[in-house]
Amino acid sequence: MPDRSNLPAPTEGLVLTHFLTVHDVARSRDFYADVFGGQVVLEENPAIVRIANGWIIMNPGGGPTPDKPEVTLTPPKPGDPVSAFLNVRVADIAAFYEAATAKGAQFLTEPVDRKAELRCYLRDPDGYLVEIGQATGMLEGIYADPTPDGT
Repeated sequence: MPDRSNLPAPTEGLVLTHFLTVHDVARSRDFYADVFGGQVVLEENPAIVRIANGWIIMNPGGGPTPDKPEVTLTPPKPGDPVSAFLNVRVADIAAFYEAATAKGAQFLTEPVDRKAELRCYLRDPDGYLVEIGQATGMLEGIYADPTPDGT
């Protein structure tokens, strides 16, 4: 039986977790445990990995259930538009980037200086986008310039 203190099961208030619908639970579980130094607290059904002060919960997709009628869960397909992503904040992006790359993580780019922060992105085994960021200028009241499309 898992240690309750490691599960996202508060005794009061709430905790925030992130659920991912995945193709291969073991592969995704191992990715998040390895690249992010997470602790596997439940192997599967669902898999739960505790990372720092949060949890990633992973299970395969499926059709509607009584508590979510008309909802089908599927992992992303290559080329799918992104409407949400995991945002991970680190104290030292250079050290994280080096360690994650050594573990096989494939980043879209090296960390980029956006004035407010340094950031880069990677994709997990299912193609989910993960932003890695380190606050820099924002700590001094310096923010990123808007992109050409205004974002």
